[in-house]
Amino acid sequence: MAAALLSWNRYDKMPLMDTLKSKRKISLAAQIFIALVLAIIAGLLMQSIPDVASSYIKPFGTIFLNLIKFIVAPIVLFSIMTGIISMKDLKRLGKIGGVTLVYYFCTTVIAVTIGLLVANLFKGVFPALPTGSLTYTAPKSASAIDTLVNIFPSNFFVPISSANMLQIIVMSILIGFAIILIGEKAEPTIAGVNRWNDIFMKCMEMILKLSPIGVFCLLTPVVAANGAAIIGSLAKVLIVAYLCYILHALLIYPAFISMLGGMSPIRFYKEMAPAIAFAFSSASSVGTLPLNMECTNRLGVSKEISSFVLPLGATINMDGTAIYQGVCAVFIAACYGIDLTFGQMVSIVITATLASIGTAGVPGAGMVMLAMILASVGLPIDGIALVAGVDRIFDMGRTALNITGDASCSVIVSNIMNKHDADKEFKNQR
Repeated sequence: MAAALLSWNRYDKMPLMDTLKSKRKISLAAQIFIALVLAIIAGLLMQSIPDVASSYIKPFGTIFLNLIKFIVAPIVLFSIMTGIISMKDLKRLGKIGGVTLVYYFCTTVIAVTIGLLVANLFKGVFPALPTGSLTYTAPKSASAIDTLVNIFPSNFFVPISSANMLQIIVMSILIGFAIILIGEKAEPTIAGVNRWNDIFMKCMEMILKLSPIGVFCLLTPVVAANGAAIIGSLAKVLIVAYLCYILHALLIYPAFISMLGGMSPIRFYKEMAPAIAFAFSSASSVGTLPLNMECTNRLGVSKEISSFVLPLGATINMDGTAIYQGVCAVFIAACYGIDLTFGQMVSIVITATLASIGTAGVPGAGMVMLAMILASVGLPIDGIALVAGVDRIFDMGRTALNITGDASCSVIVSNIMNKHDADKEFKNQR
């Protein structure tokens, strides 16, 4: 009997204790959510002293964001190269790229259309704000030819140091193609690329453990500075924008994920919670990229696909930004007493979709695109000053939606390619 008790104590109790310890461990998603709640509470308490939050809390958030920015360029460079090399088939890469681009294009068109439709439904409740003294200097936008030229790098190190994502993607694709075409002679290079990718992924893992601290330090100053504005005269346009974000997230993505991705939307959002929470706090699509890759891998998306689809999406897929532009265009027009025509709204859809290509996934990039949208339909660019003060609050929601769209695309592409591979294998067996 004593021996039996001793045996139970040694072999059964220890696993039970390990299980209890594992249950007590808080997941990263829960840690980030707790940090979000604490940041909101701290920010509201510090509304009377926003300078303190900006001076003493924000710097630590900036340090964390700097670490994320540091790791993003090498992650994009080596992950795309690794994904291309692992395929060893240019036709397969072309199919993945084609499906990805079509999906990004379609969801962006749907997003800006939702923004325009919902904003027009609520146009009557938008506040009449004074516009006589508004001034806004629009940033100089590059021509279509200049944009095309700037996609291609002229130096290997400059795109990395400046975090020019489009140029880094082009570099990765060119080098990846070259390695595939060289063949067996490139085996040592392939091994080296894979090792460097593993190194930067491990570095990313170390940085992401600091996410809760970074989220708290980034969000607290924002709430402290803008808490009053949230319940002010701009509350209505903010509510309309977030309503559109939620509609797109709960209707459009689940429909695509269930029909084309073969996955339960509930499972998708459960696994994506850490990335969505971090994107909401940091307002940076590119900064969320490492965590987004980790979440999609847990959803069963292979690194081959996620390492290609997600970096591309962080650069050109801007569903949240497209919604923001549609809502703000209608809001600014209403403030100036202008009714947008059907032709102008079609122009906004086209311009917003095309402008999303090449927009960097960093905080505030939507303001540049909004200036382009307003100019394209003849609306006063000075109207941007109406929303500039709370742009960060818009940015948090649109960034969360942007990265969710990237992840949904990776799930869909993964499912399509799995079916394609299964059909191909079945035909070969016949």
